[in-house]
Amino acid sequence: MSIKSIHLGLLLCLQALSGCSSSAQKSELERMSFTQYIPTAGNAYCTENRAGATVGKNGIAEWTDGSTISIYFKAGSTGKLDIGLRGYAPSGTSVVTLSVAGKSFDATFSSATSSTVAVGSVEVAQPGYIRIDLKGKSKTGESYACIDALALGNVASQGTLTYVSSPDFFYWGRRGPSVHMSYTLPAGQQEFFYNEVTVPAGQDVEGSYYMANGFGQGYFGIQVNSATERRVLFSVWSPFTTDDPNAIPENHKIVLLKKGDGVKTGEFGNEGSGGQSYLVFPWKADLTYRFLTRIRPTQNDQWGQACTEYTAYFFDAAAQRWMLIASWKRPSTSTYYTSPYSFLENFNPAQGYITRKVYFGNQWARDASGVWREIPSAKFTCDETGRKGGRVDFAGGSEGNRFFLKSFGFFNEMVPPDRPFTRTANGGNPPITEQELQAILAL
Repeated sequence: MSIKSIHLGLLLCLQALSGCSSSAQKSELERMSFTQYIPTAGNAYCTENRAGATVGKNGIAEWTDGSTISIYFKAGSTGKLDIGLRGYAPSGTSVVTLSVAGKSFDATFSSATSSTVAVGSVEVAQPGYIRIDLKGKSKTGESYACIDALALGNVASQGTLTYVSSPDFFYWGRRGPSVHMSYTLPAGQQEFFYNEVTVPAGQDVEGSYYMANGFGQGYFGIQVNSATERRVLFSVWSPFTTDDPNAIPENHKIVLLKKGDGVKTGEFGNEGSGGQSYLVFPWKADLTYRFLTRIRPTQNDQWGQACTEYTAYFFDAAAQRWMLIASWKRPSTSTYYTSPYSFLENFNPAQGYITRKVYFGNQWARDASGVWREIPSAKFTCDETGRKGGRVDFAGGSEGNRFFLKSFGFFNEMVPPDRPFTRTANGGNPPITEQELQAILAL
């Protein structure tokens, strides 16, 4: 037999094997049956080249370039997982590459009518969060496929699947669970609350609010508002319940008493309404910033209502100096400090796939008679996003002499809410001397 004949025989054999493999794969895809559909509107993010696609109320759309779109869910069971995509091609034919667990598959959409396209199967080795990446491969029309759901089937889809399922909750679900640390305030009339905040390097993600000194009527902390702007924010809610600041009666408005240099003030709404003050300030990761809040009853206003004064001070760690943020007067209120707490929040839904962690340390309270007491105890909680079970990527606790909060990013080490924690007490002297305090109050 000639060498040419042998080569031809091998080629035909390989073609036959390839055809069998392709035929078997096609047969397997045709046999797939999907029982779970995860809406992309609440569980997908543009994780690379964000300008080339959107994730809106109908899912993935306006996908015009090679953006990577990632879908997240948590599998409670192991075993084989069949995967499909539900969507349509707005025009022409669109091919999308799906990557998961080291495997890649192509999905072809050629109809303007929505349908489920079987893509492939993987083995889920252990329960936990799974990330599925989609990337546009080719298109004959102006955009890639519009995809409204990830389809799942087989053994690994039959256990508990964790994802955001309700359309009414897609916005909050993509933001991710906010987490809190509520401190155990000493008995008596506490006038001051002191806290220290450290955001580790790489954890200062755009869209984050690291709130240090919360209280029964407002909050005070630092934010990453954009790639070029950061703020120190201090807000006090009005006693009049509304999301529209223009609806607040004159005798229920928060009144500005004074503010620090460069501080901007105004009204806020959408999550209650009241007075807001902020300083655009380039705070940095890995530096520890100090926060001091004073709350005390003051004289009645012109309507004869009891009032309370709220004042916030911020310590610039780089310049080593205290700064006044603002002082507000709240009507229809007579109180000292109540309900001290800290929280970690993501206010940008496009950023809910990025993990963040923050440390809070050296908490103290000073009562109306001038006695300082350290606060080494707190309780960890989360918001409705975590409690409803659509997202379980949240944690909190203590590490040495600091508390920490961690959330977002679809990590698996969840800490159940409502757990008490104790940090190692620092002991020793209060964080602020009497002389230093008097200088702060003179600002």
